[in-house]
Amino acid sequence: MSATQLIWLRNDLRLTDQPTIDQAQKQGEIALVICLTPEQWQEHNESDAKCGLRIDLIKTLQQRAHDLNIACHVLHLKRFSDCPKAITALCQQHDYAQVWWQNELPAHEAQRDQAVADALADAQIDCQRFAPDLIVSRPVHTQQGEPFKVFTPFYKRWLTLLTSHVETPYEAPKKQAEAQLPKLTEITASDYRDDIWPADFQAIREKLWHFCHKKEAAYDDQRDFPATPGTSLLSPYLALGALGPRECLEAIIQTNSQNDRDWQHSIWLKELAWRDFYRQLMGHFPDLSKELPFKPETQNVVWRNNSDAFAAWCEGRTGFPIVDAGIRQLNQTGWMHNRLRMITASFLTKLLLTDWRWGEAYFMQHLIDGEFAANNGGWQWSASTGCDAAPYFRVFNPTRQSERFDESGDFIRKFVPELKSLSDKQLHNPPSAMRRKLGYPEPIIDYSSSRKNAIAAFENLK
Repeated sequence: MSATQLIWLRNDLRLTDQPTIDQAQKQGEIALVICLTPEQWQEHNESDAKCGLRIDLIKTLQQRAHDLNIACHVLHLKRFSDCPKAITALCQQHDYAQVWWQNELPAHEAQRDQAVADALADAQIDCQRFAPDLIVSRPVHTQQGEPFKVFTPFYKRWLTLLTSHVETPYEAPKKQAEAQLPKLTEITASDYRDDIWPADFQAIREKLWHFCHKKEAAYDDQRDFPATPGTSLLSPYLALGALGPRECLEAIIQTNSQNDRDWQHSIWLKELAWRDFYRQLMGHFPDLSKELPFKPETQNVVWRNNSDAFAAWCEGRTGFPIVDAGIRQLNQTGWMHNRLRMITASFLTKLLLTDWRWGEAYFMQHLIDGEFAANNGGWQWSASTGCDAAPYFRVFNPTRQSERFDESGDFIRKFVPELKSLSDKQLHNPPSAMRRKLGYPEPIIDYSSSRKNAIAAFENLK
């Protein structure tokens, strides 16, 4: 009888569409291991909401694995540095033949993976390392073999590679012979909005297919309006790998085909390509994992970093209704609409001239879908310090953004309820008398002068 293969799951918390499971089961029976590293997650600013969803997904996954007679070990560790010794000891204890995993690209994760591989080699245990968990998992390079630094040419090459080799999702593992299984983990998950994001793999896949059937066609028209339920709300599952990339692609292709649309023109697919872009950048440019800007000259921006202004931004009391509504949505739900992420990030970095790293950390500390590569990429885009970033002179006018993307004020009324009695016109920039009456603050900055200051701060770098 062949020896059991051990599969190490990290931010790919699922049994379906798992290339490691698919290949390892061809070698023999399989077992799974998941390492809990709460101190490391805290250092990485991962939110309580994300950690709560992760724990509940692990519990659900472990139960499903046990139903298939697949041992799923949950190791209670502290940091990534504890993984090499713990995984090696687990292999020796159970005589596991090989360890299989999908590589991760940020610096700390890459260092952890190499340390585990080295420890296993020292113990004469083989490991099988797979490409990262991306839609296009192989590196996307220019014709000169260099990484792309601009999204649009990256996307064209990415789409060409994807079209030339469309993979279907891998099937769930087969049921194994009865075996002795570890106890189910009893760790308590921190609170999160499980009414919006249940840790139920069947519900997750139903959400995916419902979005692709009902909303994906109109995604480009509706995705910028926060009061409209036009987005997928799948990002927390994508961040933790509860959905596989081939599962998303299959849903896009099938639903577009059924409606006589070209799946390659899907705007949601293009948004998923941004995730691949930012993750691959992490692998190519390790400085991005070290709190450094992609554009080195922007390290010389003189940030004002006013702690009182930052506190007002964090608490949703800047006096700009659309900014405050976005931050309050984040604080109340653990999620923020993408258009509002751009508006609030531009406000903090440009109009308040606050270091983008402050906002990046705050988002990670609160987002249920916080993903280091995407969050870092989004903040550096907004701050004009990043790869393919917004031009430094592009400074969102929050009032104009509000009038354009929440014209009737439905979103603002939901999250800034003290303003709900105002007319649609007044709501975006309430008169001073109404602010005083309703207990809503005056704007903490003047847009015009703050915009000039932001442009000057970046012009001086030339």
